[in-house]
Amino acid sequence: MTLLQVMAADNAADVRVRTTDTAEIGAELSKHGIAFSRWEVLPDAATTDSDTLLAHYAPRIAELNASGRYEHIDIARIHPDDDNPDWPATAAGARTKFLDEHRHAEDEVRFFAAGRGCFYLHIDDAVLATVCEAGDLLSVPAGTLHWFDMGPRPDFVAIRFFEEADGWIGDFTGDKISAGFPTLDELLA
Repeated sequence: MTLLQVMAADNAADVRVRTTDTAEIGAELSKHGIAFSRWEVLPDAATTDSDTLLAHYAPRIAELNASGRYEHIDIARIHPDDDNPDWPATAAGARTKFLDEHRHAEDEVRFFAAGRGCFYLHIDDAVLATVCEAGDLLSVPAGTLHWFDMGPRPDFVAIRFFEEADGWIGDFTGDKISAGFPTLDELLA
């Protein structure tokens, strides 16, 4: 379920907005310069190879990138692999990597073709927890403080858009604000 929960930055229990209405989510995010929209979902996106997935979404990608701004477009995917004894450590490492507050030098643009993840956007005196599901496109402006939770059992496929090849690298603030907010699973409980 796509979800937006807006909380006070100094008190996660102070919930100002909680909605699953995509129109409300888009309107609330747009107040902060964050673009949110929905694309059609390819039913078997989780198991579709990356080249086929990019080809399927080529018209949407071309529309989004009409200016040619994004020179690097790729797919990030992570799925549970219970047959691999290293999977729990891999999942924990992937999740932990972006759980602390950071920013990027360029916009962070993600289309979730399958699965889910949550962007926590720290803007002024609020944290906007935005749970993205298959079909959600989110564009977070460069410099926006945020963190990302893919849950304890990461499972998603996302098309990523970058201006530079290293555009995904975060500038971490050292602030442990994320520890005081509900996790992805807690938000959905």
